[in-house]
Amino acid sequence: MTRPGRAAEPGAEPDSRLGPHAFVADLEQPALDDGDRHHLARVLRTRPGDPLTVSDGAGRWRPCRFGEPLEPTGPVVTVAAPEPSVAIAFALVKGERPEWVTQKLTELGADVLFPFSAERSVVRWDADRAAANLERLRRVAREAAMQCRRCRLPELRAPVDFPAAASLPGAALADRGGGPPTLGHPTVLIGPEGGWSPAERAVDLPVISLGPHGLRAGTAAVTAGAILGALRSGIVAPTDRPRAR
Repeated sequence: MTRPGRAAEPGAEPDSRLGPHAFVADLEQPALDDGDRHHLARVLRTRPGDPLTVSDGAGRWRPCRFGEPLEPTGPVVTVAAPEPSVAIAFALVKGERPEWVTQKLTELGADVLFPFSAERSVVRWDADRAAANLERLRRVAREAAMQCRRCRLPELRAPVDFPAAASLPGAALADRGGGPPTLGHPTVLIGPEGGWSPAERAVDLPVISLGPHGLRAGTAAVTAGAILGALRSGIVAPTDRPRAR
């Protein structure tokens, strides 16, 4: 017996009541790749006839029934891109923390993610390593977007140096003693574990604070994404608190 899906609200992102979520290349003739089909059938135990949603990763999605082939059950829904676009630039760090940061920022709705090299960054990616690591981060973002049912995949940009990151429109530096985060500066630069160098602190950028305590680089990146996302969605209101001294 098939389990009926629920009608989607116009312009809304899919939710769990409509079944699991996956990405396809063509919404007119949706087809799952082998890995996603295996995950749905073997891990999530999705049965033929069960509802699911599929997206093109660019803000469009539609409901379907699981099977071979997928059966569309409703029209394509277009979700407007949120404004302003939220970008988090994070200094390269050791281990699997870039993957964790990418996963969590995707779940929080960040639109643009990219690593950069700060003066005190211990980790450096050469061209070959950068290409492989970026591809891995894109896979992590895609998997996270399926789990949280985003219909717009975040943009994962290639690593840049600090001057390039600092020159982006709306950029702000995350550091203790700054003012509150604001959507007027929706691009936040997160420094390495060793902190910003004097030269980087001297760059003419607004400084925002993420709280009274020192945060690990990964925690700071996720905190920035959570605050900006909450401001953008209206969950929290902006504050007029002056900059701390």
